[in-house]
Amino acid sequence: MPEEKYRAAVGLKNIYFAVLTKDDSTGATYSTPKKISPALSANVSPTVNSATLNGDDGPILTANALGEIKVELGVSDVPFEIQAELLGSQINPDTGLLIDNADDQAPEVALGFERTMSDGSSRFTWLLKGKFMLFNEEAKTKEGTPSFQTPTIEGTFLKRAFDGNWRFRVDSSNEKSADLVASWFTAVPSAIPNP
Repeated sequence: MPEEKYRAAVGLKNIYFAVLTKDDSTGATYSTPKKISPALSANVSPTVNSATLNGDDGPILTANALGEIKVELGVSDVPFEIQAELLGSQINPDTGLLIDNADDQAPEVALGFERTMSDGSSRFTWLLKGKFMLFNEEAKTKEGTPSFQTPTIEGTFLKRAFDGNWRFRVDSSNEKSADLVASWFTAVPSAIPNP
């Protein structure tokens, strides 16, 4: 019997986004992915709604349905150009002024990232459809010891209208996934058939 190898996630890097340009019955397409900023943390929390049918004086059936997926990202910074794309803001091209308007609408995007594993491999993820919200900004005066002030970005993700898929994942330790791994952050995978 082969020896079992245990491993665990030990790191996070390469947080990317791609704007969802089409999601209908004919397909889903995305813009070219862009890196947001160095990654600090990522928390993905799917909501599963459950219902139980009772009969004969007890539970007889249960059913589950995927609800919204809450995402919280910690990054070192969000450059103005990325903020404008993620939140639907505008940048004055002549002055670099970032303009936040009450009517701004965030576009739907995909979110990709890489989790590094204890054995040196990586697990790659794309969440396929979601929107980010304005994020809180906290500022604090300098004290004797420097204190980094980093933003947290929150978003809500859903399944795609095209095929019901909400997430793609691949493991670099699987030799069959080599081509996917090599192109993971150059384009959101699109030609993955349902099992």
